[in-house]
Amino acid sequence: MTSEQQLFDDAPIRRYEYSDALVLAADLSVVGDTSVDVVDETVIVVADGEQHDFEVPDGNVQAFIRNGVLTVEMTTEVSQE
Repeated sequence: MTSEQQLFDDAPIRRYEYSDALVLAADLSVVGDTSVDVVDETVIVVADGEQHDFEVPDGNVQAFIRNGVLTVEMTTEVSQE
């Protein structure tokens, strides 16, 4: 998913790249019951009774929603040698 892609109609995705992580954030501006889950390589968001999903690379992925902002963190494992 690129920074120009949209998850919902009015929610552009912001992309932040760090040395050990990629973070995607979208202000969904949803009120009420909203949930997010990661299953295999898919992030599933249920908001306002509708399900939205998108693929992410396989790896260490976490997703959460706080105050209507969806955040998806994809980290790479750093080896300790």
